[in-house]
Amino acid sequence: MTKQNQSLPTSFLIVTAKFIWKNLGQLMMSNLAPCNDKGSYNRTASQFRHQINQEKDNIYTPQKDRYSLYVGISCPWAHRTLMVRNLKGLEDVIDVNIVIPEVNKGGWIMKNTSENCQTLRQLYQLSKPNYKGRCTVPVLWDKKTKTIVNNESSEIIILLNNEFNNFAKNANFNLYPDDLKSQIQEWNNKIYHYINNGVYRCGFAQTQSAYEEACQGLFTVLDEIEAHFVNNRYLCGDRLTLADIRLFTTLIRFDTVYYSLFKCSLKMIKNFNNLSRYLEDINNLSGIKNTYDLKVIKQDYYGNLFPLNPSGIIPL
Repeated sequence: MTKQNQSLPTSFLIVTAKFIWKNLGQLMMSNLAPCNDKGSYNRTASQFRHQINQEKDNIYTPQKDRYSLYVGISCPWAHRTLMVRNLKGLEDVIDVNIVIPEVNKGGWIMKNTSENCQTLRQLYQLSKPNYKGRCTVPVLWDKKTKTIVNNESSEIIILLNNEFNNFAKNANFNLYPDDLKSQIQEWNNKIYHYINNGVYRCGFAQTQSAYEEACQGLFTVLDEIEAHFVNNRYLCGDRLTLADIRLFTTLIRFDTVYYSLFKCSLKMIKNFNNLSRYLEDINNLSGIKNTYDLKVIKQDYYGNLFPLNPSGIIPL
């Protein structure tokens, strides 16, 4: 027998490798992004939902230098909080701690040790001993009680907009006005499902049908918003609101990351005339460009989402 005859058939090796890789990939994805029985990504609900206000029985009251934000620069949900912090002029009121994704540990680590913690999980467990849930950003932290106030970005941005006006440089700049709340919420509901979470439902889908449903829904709503911007500067007319903040953080990452890595590949944002104008308009507002770094965003997504990019190669 020759050495060649003793080797396994190429087709067998390919089929075996595909089987192992597919099942290993699905196992890793189930931990990274749990899906339902149709293979569609289900985002886990945030666990800490306390409020900050002046109510008598509430332990969390508005104060300068009492609260911190823990954020990952690549994370669009954390990016929302940085945008509102800057737009309201709260840089001297609420400090920021940066966390960095660590692919080998499957979580976030502190850029600089904070609260004697080196990882975000340690911070969660400091707040709630024996905490076993997911440790996500953003985190609004109370330095006084050593507890997490809130880790739901949609609620944190409302708190930053509403509750620190006694200390804010731009106290009169209201991103959540009463007369637009119902309209803002309508946009929020649609944008969250189809765009903010929609790109993740594309990227983390585990079946072809789940992916196609998410991708088609994503671009249907993008087309709808493109048409809306023919006669509107922002989502709610001429006034910038929290709905725009929530849309912007996905759009600014779209062409760099979601278009290719998450297979949101029907069209780039730069090819939408009105969405491109809208994106640039918000991007040019004072302080916005200081809230993100596209180089870091690309490095974190391509370098740390191993199941989607096993080579770890970061595209030019």
